Amino acid sequence: MTARPHRNFYGRRHGKTLRPSQKGYLAEDLGELRPRGVSWEENPERRPLDLAAMFGGRPVWLEIGFGGGEHMVAMAARYPDVGIIGAEPFINGVAMLLGKIRAAGVSNLAVHPGDARDLMDVLPDASVARGFLNYPDPWPKARHHRRRFVTREHLGPLARVMAPGAEFRVATDIPDYVRQALEEVPAAGFTLVSEGAEPWADWPSTRYEQKALREGRAPHYLTFRR
Repeated sequence: MTARPHRNFYGRRHGKTLRPSQKGYLAEDLGELRPRGVSWEENPERRPLDLAAMFGGRPVWLEIGFGGGEHMVAMAARYPDVGIIGAEPFINGVAMLLGKIRAAGVSNLAVHPGDARDLMDVLPDASVARGFLNYPDPWPKARHHRRRFVTREHLGPLARVMAPGAEFRVATDIPDYVRQALEEVPAAGFTLVSEGAEPWADWPSTRYEQKALREGRAPHYLTFRR
């Protein structure tokens, strides 16, 4: 049995009251989509997940903090020959994603309703072909910057699970988040490929991006290579 590390969690897990339909998605759909063996209770030895069994040998992509799920579902529909696993601790976002999965009819997804660090614990080495970090919590106060995903605590495990040559995409509307990403991500073993105001050719705009644009904040897109 592996000793469980102490991990602070700073984000929200619950928001406004779920609609009855969203409660139904959680009760009826999440069990089938949730990968077994991520939680410490199910897998205290932290055995690696069998991704081949989950996705039939397809390349695996990872979305960290999928928000309301627009990007994840759009990518699953666009790339049916890829398996996408997403982590999101905010249960309202999980419920939103499940509704979108039903509407889109996609089946190449797995959903971890919890901390991405627990998921990365059990992903096999070099198993992820592409990673996404879209509009992560900016934690704008300087004393909270250590809570951002682009820190050694998160990027070290991410580097371990990403395959050589794998692409890691970051989208944010916070200039200081861009600054920190440009400092921390290369230090974790990634190479900067591109950065700028133009999104990727297959980028589906999300509600977080639309909010940023309405409020006058410019999106920024960064691509790194493992």
